[in-house]
Amino acid sequence: MMAKSAMQVILASGSPRRRQLLGEIFESFEVLPQSVEESCNLKRGQAVCQYLARIKLGDLPSIYSDALIISADTIVYMRGKIYGKPKDRQEAKVFLDELSSKWHTVYTAVAVYYGGEVHTFYDKSRVKFKTLSEDEKWKYIDTGSPMDKAGGYGIQDEEVVEKYVGSYTNIVGLPMEKLKEYLSKL
Repeated sequence: MMAKSAMQVILASGSPRRRQLLGEIFESFEVLPQSVEESCNLKRGQAVCQYLARIKLGDLPSIYSDALIISADTIVYMRGKIYGKPKDRQEAKVFLDELSSKWHTVYTAVAVYYGGEVHTFYDKSRVKFKTLSEDEKWKYIDTGSPMDKAGGYGIQDEEVVEKYVGSYTNIVGLPMEKLKEYLSKL
């Protein structure tokens, strides 16, 4: 964990998972999620999440121009389809139906505002779902866990994930290895 510094650090995300992960680097930071329209006409997974991570900074750079501001966006991508957060239980079920027993890619992009500039980077990991029965899918949906996560699942939920390749924290929502490497260069 980095020592407390005079620099103000802001996380532009309401995700409790991102808050927990960023706490591994910074002793103290503010959490100021921005309300932005998360729509994008791009089609490639890494391009979509980099664009969304950047817009999630919102107005914070103009308000806190001397701060270090971090935002992120995670998407699940399979066969040309982007899976965001399910809008309801039925969409969560569709996601689980489509992802069951298959490999897919998880992209997380990070936007970092520092010194008057915004830089973005991303990481990608691969995840394979277990083969889920109808009953298992509904039981998982009933936990409520799918509703606030890209793809309608959390890597930390053992019920759905069989295995993964790449960064675990990238799948959770903040690629810590790449973020630490990036911040060390500032």
